[in-house]
Amino acid sequence: MNKLLLIPIAATLAGVISFGTTGKIVKPAKNNNDGSTAAITSASAALPLDKIKMPAGFSISVYAEVAGARSMVMSPSGVLFVGTQRPGKVYALKDSDGDNIADKKWEITSGMNNPNGVALKNGALYIAEISKVTKFADIEKNLDAPGKGEVIYDKFPTEWAHGWKYIAFGPDGKLYVPVGSPVNIGMPDDRHAAIFRMNDDGTEIEKFASGIRNTVGFTWSPTSKEMWFTDNGRDMLGDDVPFCELNKAPKAGMNFGFPYFHSGTIKDPEFGGTHEASEFTPPAQNLGAHVAPLGLKFYTGGMFPTEYKDQIFIAEHGSWNRTKKNGYRVSLVKVKDGKAEGYETFASGWLDEEAQKAWGRPVDVLVLKDGSMLLSDDVAGVIYRITYKK
Repeated sequence: MNKLLLIPIAATLAGVISFGTTGKIVKPAKNNNDGSTAAITSASAALPLDKIKMPAGFSISVYAEVAGARSMVMSPSGVLFVGTQRPGKVYALKDSDGDNIADKKWEITSGMNNPNGVALKNGALYIAEISKVTKFADIEKNLDAPGKGEVIYDKFPTEWAHGWKYIAFGPDGKLYVPVGSPVNIGMPDDRHAAIFRMNDDGTEIEKFASGIRNTVGFTWSPTSKEMWFTDNGRDMLGDDVPFCELNKAPKAGMNFGFPYFHSGTIKDPEFGGTHEASEFTPPAQNLGAHVAPLGLKFYTGGMFPTEYKDQIFIAEHGSWNRTKKNGYRVSLVKVKDGKAEGYETFASGWLDEEAQKAWGRPVDVLVLKDGSMLLSDDVAGVIYRITYKK
């Protein structure tokens, strides 16, 4: 088992820089000529961004306001698509004047069943609800009137618990779609606790990996093209066990242990039975207990210092039933020669440690062409932009 290394950022970093304003506050437009409305208003001005702690030289600002913002994907032309969960909507955002703040917002869909997942391929937007995936062709030509789209697959399980999906196209051109366990702990059938993949038209679906309780984020190494994904550990075993996980799946057919083993070495008291840890693939890196890791990305930009290049940023949504809350931050996993070698906090401050209340919960991360990084927050209802300057 990888050693858990959590380094309090305030104790190890010499300085902290945070910005609490976007520098651009406008009133929401009812409707522009292109069907868009304002992407940012005075509503986000009161967010306590000065509480966010990051290494010296880094700054954070509000890029856009999106109620319930979850997964993100950016088109080559700079249109950002954002999924939500309970709001049932998917949005498109654009920074049309190049000031690094979104100024246009389109509501692409509404009334959907937890449309958490969004992906792009060949100009088409793919949206994942709990039980189906819908394709919207030529989406950027139809932002103001996208229509109902084409359902390409509708046979995923319908359970709500852990049913919301992160989706992405892999280096092989396949669409990867997870299906979580519908219960905290239990024996999954062939349809649950796994990552599936399919063609972009919904055909030839196959199971890629199994033994995965609930992944809501995966990405591929920019060098090896191998998949890395987060997994949320089971509850009700105590405050400090099991750890949530960062896993690596370089090939199809791997089993990561759920429900028999957790965190690589912790045998489940109910389902472990005669199984041995050696039967399963251990985590590449154990994360904090109950931190709820979601979206992750390798940093491929050129803005941040060189030590961040090809390292993994993870959005930790935060615990819900731990005695002392954990997570509510952005973490960094150090990677060298394809192996995880450390785990530390990069950005924190969304959780009031004394009051044990959170004003924000990170969900997904996205590296932009200019090297800055977007971070979605479904509680504060915004998307942040993180930048670096010496």
